[in-house]
Amino acid sequence: MPNTLDILNPLHLPAWDDLVLGHPEGTIFHTAAWARVLHDSYGYTPVYFVSLRNNTLETLIPFMDVRSILTGRRGVSLPFTDYCRSILPSGLGFHEVFSQLVDHGARLGWKSMELRSDTPLPPGVPASAAFLRHTLDLTAGESGLYSNLRDSTRRNIRKAVKSGVTVTLETSTGALREFYRLNCITRRTHGVPPQPFRFFEKLHEHVLSTGLGSIFLARAEGRVVAGAVFLTFGPRAVYKYGASDRRFQHLRANNLVMWEAVRRLASQGCGSLCFGRTEPDNAGLLQFKQGWSAAGETLSYCRYDLKRRRFVPEQPLVPGLRQRIFQAMPVPLLRLTGQVLYRHAG
Repeated sequence: MPNTLDILNPLHLPAWDDLVLGHPEGTIFHTAAWARVLHDSYGYTPVYFVSLRNNTLETLIPFMDVRSILTGRRGVSLPFTDYCRSILPSGLGFHEVFSQLVDHGARLGWKSMELRSDTPLPPGVPASAAFLRHTLDLTAGESGLYSNLRDSTRRNIRKAVKSGVTVTLETSTGALREFYRLNCITRRTHGVPPQPFRFFEKLHEHVLSTGLGSIFLARAEGRVVAGAVFLTFGPRAVYKYGASDRRFQHLRANNLVMWEAVRRLASQGCGSLCFGRTEPDNAGLLQFKQGWSAAGETLSYCRYDLKRRRFVPEQPLVPGLRQRIFQAMPVPLLRLTGQVLYRHAG
């Protein structure tokens, strides 16, 4: 029988991130810093299911209480997070703690619970969504990392350098605004609204400015043409956001941004770099990530309907009219759309 889980709010616990750092499976997404970003940006309340043993984390399953007039009240682990592992004691299975989550969720009035973990789903639990994740081992050293790159990736790096592209590591608010400008352009191209600028402001306030992440910007022809945001915690780094100006795609600045980040993160002692999640049908992004010799694996989310007391299988969304409408919107209107919709999406 598993230990009884307590509900904690990491925002009220000053030593929370030390607890997370002390667990071998702790990531940036388990921290109070990330919880603060989600709370301050969208008003979500942290509901973290926890058990401690000898003042160390034994069990940690973080949720956000998402309350929306459009999508209802739900528990999500975690919103706007590629993955957030459910940390369980050795030998304890999924179903042994899930009944406690269901009981707590029902008492909180949630209509559903969603787990976005990076561990395989147990038999009999259908995936509500599936993605691919790629992770690069950074311990090979700079020369080893470079030699492991796909030939086309090395060529693109050399082309960017030859074309005069330069990359800098920055954490200033000015760098944040430059990245957000590119992010809005990129999201429009993909037919998706950008997250509100407030979200990136809070990311800067609670993560980037505290040493838990950085922005890499590529410049060419006197302007910023590509950028990426990386998060770091302990020995792990995460490529969280990338964006670029397609008019300068021929310069291959994205490749140089990634290479400079890989070099810098490896030199700082990071042991791994997660490239984030990718939709299985996104051939271009998959090709880019595979060019770094990163190991791929499946990410499977699951969602439990608390009203009908059953898991909900995947219901694929087919891009269509909505995507084309977003692609046709002026960027200011697209930004306004994101400000209205994102807190309800979770």
